[in-house]
Amino acid sequence: MTSGERMANDVDVDLGHLFASLIKRWRRIAFFTLALTAVVFLLAVLATPKYRAETRLLIEARESVYTRPLAAGNSERAVLDAETVASQVEVITSAEILTQVARELGLADREEFEDSGPSMLESVLMTLGLKSGPAATAPEERVLEAFREKLQVYRVENSRVIVIQFSSEDPQLAREVPNAIANAYVASLRAAKLEANVDATQWLEPEIADLRERVRDAEARVADFRSGSGLLFGGNNTVLATQQLAELSSELSRVRASRASAEAQAASVRDAIARGAPLEALPEVQASNLIQRLRERQVELRAEIADLSTTYLGDHPRIRALRSQLADLNTQIQLEMQRVLEALETEAATARGREQELMSDLEAQKDVSSNAEEQQVELRALEREAAAQRQLLESYLTRYREAVARGDRSYLPVDARIFSRALQPSEPYFPKVMPITLAAFAASLLVMCVITLLQELFSGRALRPADSGGIEPVRQVEMPAAIAAAPAEESTARATELGEVDVEVAAEALISSGVARAIVVSPEGDEAAASAVLVAREVADAGLRVLLLDLTASGAASRPMLESRAYPGITNLLTGESQFADIIHADLYSSCHIIPIGTGELDEAMRGIDRLPIIMGSLTTAYDLVVAECGDADAAAVRRLMEEDARILVSVLDPSEESIAAATRELRDGGFSNPLMVNPSAHMTPTAPPGRDVA
Repeated sequence: MTSGERMANDVDVDLGHLFASLIKRWRRIAFFTLALTAVVFLLAVLATPKYRAETRLLIEARESVYTRPLAAGNSERAVLDAETVASQVEVITSAEILTQVARELGLADREEFEDSGPSMLESVLMTLGLKSGPAATAPEERVLEAFREKLQVYRVENSRVIVIQFSSEDPQLAREVPNAIANAYVASLRAAKLEANVDATQWLEPEIADLRERVRDAEARVADFRSGSGLLFGGNNTVLATQQLAELSSELSRVRASRASAEAQAASVRDAIARGAPLEALPEVQASNLIQRLRERQVELRAEIADLSTTYLGDHPRIRALRSQLADLNTQIQLEMQRVLEALETEAATARGREQELMSDLEAQKDVSSNAEEQQVELRALEREAAAQRQLLESYLTRYREAVARGDRSYLPVDARIFSRALQPSEPYFPKVMPITLAAFAASLLVMCVITLLQELFSGRALRPADSGGIEPVRQVEMPAAIAAAPAEESTARATELGEVDVEVAAEALISSGVARAIVVSPEGDEAAASAVLVAREVADAGLRVLLLDLTASGAASRPMLESRAYPGITNLLTGESQFADIIHADLYSSCHIIPIGTGELDEAMRGIDRLPIIMGSLTTAYDLVVAECGDADAAAVRRLMEEDARILVSVLDPSEESIAAATRELRDGGFSNPLMVNPSAHMTPTAPPGRDVA
C-alpha cells in the first residue's frame, strides 16, 4: 500500500459527534431504559418472595476427661481435620437424612415441592427421547430433587463449622427444615454410636468367655510345670539351686583367701627362723599371749640381773640362778615360736582341704543350677503366656463393662453440637425490589448508550478524515521563471558553457553506467533539489528500483513526493527511533521510494552520522540505484557517501551563479574530477492523475 493509499484510508473518530448522538437520541434511550426498568420492576414485585434461614453445627469431640473410656487414650480420639468435616457435609446431604426430614415435615404435600410439569425445552427433549418423562421418576425422588435445589450445606473456611441453609416460600418452613436436618444428623450420629456400642458388646461376650478358658488353661500349665519340675525358690523369687551355687562360690572365695593368708604367714615365720632373724617383730609372734608373757618375764630377769651386777660379781649364786632362768625362758620362747609355725602350717593345710571340698561341691551344684535354669526359662514362657492372656481378658472385661454401662445409661455423646438454630426470617432475601430496579435501570441505560454509539460508528457518521498534524497539501514545486518560460522546442538542448545536461540524459547516463549511487549536490539551495527528484523518477520509470534519500536540512527533495512532513525518515533511523520498514515511503507520482529527512532531532541524529555509510551500503544492496540529495554539501561531506560505484551530480538552475562555479571547483579540488552537471529547466512533467497535484 502506498503512502497516498494509507492516508486515504486513515480516519479518526469524531468524539464530539459520537457523544452528541447520545444527546440527539436521548428520547429513544430514555424510553427503552424506562420501559425495561418498568418490566423488571413489575417482575420483581410480582415474583414470589423467598425466605432463607440457616442452622450452624460445630464438629468437636464431646467426650470429657471424666467420661472418656479408660481403654481409649488420646491417640484413639477422633481426628477432626478438614477431611473429616468435609465428610460430615456429605453425610448431612445424604439421601437418607433428607428423605427422613421430607417425610417428617410432609414436604411432598406442599405446593412448592410439587412437579409443575415439564418446560418447553424439557418437552422437546422428552419427545426426542433425550430425557425421561415425569412418570419415570418416583414422587419421592422428585421431592428429594426439589429439596436439594433449595438446600445448601457448606463448611465455613478454616473452621469446623458447618452451615445448613434452606430457602422456601414459607418462612416457617425455612426455619423448620434446617433445624430438622441438624436434629436428624445428630440423631444419626447417636444411632451410629449406639449401633457400634451394641456391636462391640455382642462381639466382646464370646471373646471374653473364650479368653477365660484360655487363661485357665495357661495358669494350669504353669502350676503343672512347677510341680513336675521340682523347682524350689528362695528369697527374691530366685531358684534355690542358683542361690546355693552363689553361696558356694562366695564360701570358696573366702576359704581361698584364708588359705593364702595362712600360707603367707607360715612362710614368713619359716623364713625368719631359717635366717636367725629376731621373731619378736612378727605379727604372728606378737599375736601369741604366751610368748608375750614369756617376753615380759625375760625383760624382768634381764633387768634384775643388771641390777644385781652392780653389787655382785658374775659368779654370784644369785646372778647364776637368774641367768639359768633366762636361758630356760629363751628355750621356751623358741619352742613356742615353733608351735606358732606349726599352727600356721596346719591352718594352711586345713584351708587347702576345705578349698578342694568346696570346689567339688561347686562343680556338682553347677549341673544342678544349669538344669534349674533351663526349667525356669520354660516356666517363664508359660507364665508370660498366662499373663498375656490374663491382661487381654482384663482389658476386654473393662471395655465390656464400659460398653454395657453406656448402653444402660444411654450416654453416647456425638462429635457434633448445634450452637446456632435457625430463626424464622421476617424479610425475604429475594426479590430485593429496589436494588434490582436500580441495577436494571443502570444496565439498560448502559446497553442503550452502547447500542447508540455502535450505530453511529458502523454508519460512518462519527468518522472523519485523519488529522495527521501538520500535513500540508502537495504543492507544485515552482521552478525559476527563466526555467519555466523556456519553450518546449528547446527541451533537447544539451550543453552550455558548464557542459550541463538535462534530466533525461542524466538518467540515461546513470542507467548505462550501472552505478549504484548517485550523489546529488545542489549549491543553489532547495529549488535545485528538483534535479534529484526528476532524475530519480526518470530512472524509476525506466523499470529500475530507485530510492531517493533526502539529506537536505529542510527536506526540500522529499516534500513534493509525499503528502506530509510528519513521516519518519533518516533522522529517526539515526536516533534509533524507527526501523528501515518505517522510514521508506512511496512516491505519490512514480514507483520511486523515498526516505525523507524525518522528524528526529538533528543534533541527536548527527551523533550517529557515522552509521550513514553503513545505511547507504544496505540500501544499495536492496535497490538498483540510490539517489542521495545532499543539498549544498562540501567535498568532505560528499566523500563520506562515495564508493567505487557512485556518481556525483551537480544540480544547475542558473549557470551564471557563482555558487555553481565554486561548488564545481571544490569538488574537483577534492578529487572528484568529472561531476555530471544536470539542468532540470527543460524537463516537462506529465499530467498528474485525477485528484493529485503536480509535483
